[in-house]
Amino acid sequence: MPIANNNNTSIGKTKRSTENMIDDAIAQQGNWLNRRRRFTRSFLKTLNETPTATSSANRVTVTRVAPNIAMDSRDKNRSVLRDYWFPILCAIIVILVACWVVFVRPCNAPHIVLNANPRPVPVQTIHKPIVNPTPSDVPTFDIVRIKPDGMVVVAGRWLPHKNISVLINNKIVATERTNEYGEFVYAPTVGLKPGNYTIALTGVAPATKSADRVFLYVSDADYRNSVSLLMTPDGSRVLQSPSLLRDGDLSVTKIDYLDTGRIVVTGDALPRLRVSLTLDNKYIGFARVSDYKHFGLGADVGELVPGTEYSLGVRLHDGDGRTIATVTHNFVMPEMTGDNDTFYTVRRGDCLWIIARNFLRRGVLFSIIADRNNIENPNLIFPEQLLQIPMK
Repeated sequence: MPIANNNNTSIGKTKRSTENMIDDAIAQQGNWLNRRRRFTRSFLKTLNETPTATSSANRVTVTRVAPNIAMDSRDKNRSVLRDYWFPILCAIIVILVACWVVFVRPCNAPHIVLNANPRPVPVQTIHKPIVNPTPSDVPTFDIVRIKPDGMVVVAGRWLPHKNISVLINNKIVATERTNEYGEFVYAPTVGLKPGNYTIALTGVAPATKSADRVFLYVSDADYRNSVSLLMTPDGSRVLQSPSLLRDGDLSVTKIDYLDTGRIVVTGDALPRLRVSLTLDNKYIGFARVSDYKHFGLGADVGELVPGTEYSLGVRLHDGDGRTIATVTHNFVMPEMTGDNDTFYTVRRGDCLWIIARNFLRRGVLFSIIADRNNIENPNLIFPEQLLQIPMK
C-alpha cells in the first residue's frame, strides 16, 4: 500500500507541472497577440489622423484617438524592436552593402582610377630610342652588312616580343624573336655565296610584310667589295658601300657611235649602283647598273669628227651619290663605215625596250628591232644573241 501511494503522488505532480507549462505558453501567446492588437490599433488610428476637406466650408478636420486607447510611446518602441528586430537588421545590412558598392569599391578599382585621370602619363625614354620609327608598325631594316669573315648580319626592328621572318630571294631562311625594344638580329653561321640577293622581312602574328627591301651583292673577291642597298618606295640608300675595288669592277666594254649623232656606251660595274658618263668633261647622262653587273647608256652628243681623240669618263656612285670609282677611256674617232645598221650582243638582264631606248632614243620602237631580227616574242631574248639594230 505505501508503495502505491508513492506512485500516485508522483504521477499527480508530473501532470500538474505539464499543465502549468501549457498555461504559461498560452499566457505568453496571449500577451504577444495583445501587443500585436495594440500596435495594429495604434497604427490604424495614426492613419485615420489624416486631413479631410469638407465640401461646404473647405475646412480640415482631424480625427483624434481616445486617450484611454493611446499607448505609451516607449512601450510601443520596445514592442516594435522586439517583434521586428530581424527585418530591421536585414534592412540595415542591405543599406551598408549598398553604401560600400557605391562609395568604397570604385576607389579600389584600378581601371576606374586610370580612366578618371584625363591627363596623359608622360613616357620616360629610359631605354634605347628607336632609330627608324614606323608609324604603320611594319618591319624595318637597320643594318645589313657583310662581315670580314664573309658572314651576313641583318638587324632591324618591329613590335616588341614578336616573331619576325627573314626572307632571302623570297625564301624564309630564319625566324627571330624581337626583344622588349622591338629589336632583332639575324646572324647565320654559314656565309652567302658570291652573287646577288634580295632580303625582305615578314612579321608573324599578325602577318605584316616590310615595305622596304635590301639588295645585297656579295663579291667573290673580297668582303670589302660587297654592296648593300636599302630600297624604299622613295628611292635607295646605301647601307654598305664598297671600300675596295678591283680591276673589272668598273669597265667600258663597247662604244658605238651612230650616224644619227648618238653614242651608246656599254660596260660593267657593281650591281644596283649608278654610273654617270662624261664626254670631254661634259656630262651626257647616267645609267643604273643591273643585277647582273651590266649597264648601257645612249645619249645624243652631236657630230664627232673622225681622227679626233675624245675622252670618255665613267664614274661609279654609291647610294649616297659619292664617287667611289672612276674610269677614263680615251679613243680616236674612226671613219664612218657607211653601213646603215649596227649590231648589239644581248647581255643577261637586257630587254628590247632598253636596247631600243639606247640606240633609237625611244623604247617604244622595240618592235623595229624585233621585226628586223625576226623575233616572234619581243619579251623573249637570250644572252649572247646578236641583234641587228636598224638605223634608217
